[in-house]
Amino acid sequence: MNRKILLALVLMLSVSMVAVFAQSQGSAPAEGQAVEQAAGASSGLKYVAAALAVGIACIGGGSAVGKIGAAAMGAMSENAELSGKALPFVGLAEGICLWGFLVALFIILM
Repeated sequence: MNRKILLALVLMLSVSMVAVFAQSQGSAPAEGQAVEQAAGASSGLKYVAAALAVGIACIGGGSAVGKIGAAAMGAMSENAELSGKALPFVGLAEGICLWGFLVALFIILM
């Protein structure tokens, strides 16, 4: 399982770096265009950072929900009274994805 996550992260990072370098390629900038090109490169990195924030948070949240959900269902199958105590933990694990989205939104807006 950890090997698949590592492979997905490496794939996301390599694709994002190709996109950033492809954006920065071009003709030699004039004096006034150097600042604009630097701002364009930083905005490209901003989108890569936002994508990584959401991607890593969703991968972590998905693995947490999978493990917590399986344990909660196993506990509820033995004792039905535990459903009120076990299900909020699944919601807390889903909140990790929401925090990743909020961080990405702040990165893009600022």
